[in-house]
Amino acid sequence: MSSLRMLAMYGKGGIGKSTVVTTLSTLFAKAGKRVLQFGCDPKADSCYSLVSGSVRTVMDMWVEHGEDGVRMEHFLMHGRHGIDCIEVGGPTPGSGCGGRGITKAFELIGGPEQLQTRYDIVLFDVLGDVVCGGFSAPMHASYADEIYIVTSGEPRALFAANNISQAVKKFGRGGVRLGGLIGNLRGLKNERAEVERLASLINTQVVHFIPRDNTVSVAERKRLPIVDLDPQCPASKEFVVLYERVANMTPEQLKIPRPLLREEFDKEFWPSE
Repeated sequence: MSSLRMLAMYGKGGIGKSTVVTTLSTLFAKAGKRVLQFGCDPKADSCYSLVSGSVRTVMDMWVEHGEDGVRMEHFLMHGRHGIDCIEVGGPTPGSGCGGRGITKAFELIGGPEQLQTRYDIVLFDVLGDVVCGGFSAPMHASYADEIYIVTSGEPRALFAANNISQAVKKFGRGGVRLGGLIGNLRGLKNERAEVERLASLINTQVVHFIPRDNTVSVAERKRLPIVDLDPQCPASKEFVVLYERVANMTPEQLKIPRPLLREEFDKEFWPSE
């Protein structure tokens, strides 16, 4: 792998991707890495715990300065621990495509060669399980080649994870690989086993599990990364383990997945009564 690592987190909407990405960004930054967190969501809430005050988005600055006038400095925000932050944002609901903002942002920040002069780690926090159009851009535009899928053991979360693995397989010819599943647990019966079972079925690994912890909600309300608010809480301790496993990921662990067909998934996780 090159000295610049570009990771993208996908998963079902509301599964906790932004918490995972923000925490990893924080821990990479604390380890001395130059970090860019790139929020690919019209809600523009990925970097909320890293920046103070109002959030400037690519789409807002595009409207304000015009397509020819908008520059990277208009929307690049500087967050905690020296982390640079970009939020794509989106148009007024119902009036346009948020994915266009992602492709515009890529035009402005430069290619991987330019990013490598400024950063060691780029983390993309991508909207839900949308892997079409602009929201698949981190993969198909040769930015993120290392994908992680955040999931719980709930069937719909696992279904989204399997769908996302189909996109990873599609872009595998261009070098995109799956680092594994990150289990963000809900406290369900046999939850770990279900996540591990899907990982085995689609030819990947479980990188680590994060336990359910109410401190996460407290940290969100205070606009703080959980590892800053309470480094000793159960979730923070497991996030450190997750960080270490991601930081030490080897090329051999990154694989092209074998996603299940719909009927295969239904048979395994949604069997008929």
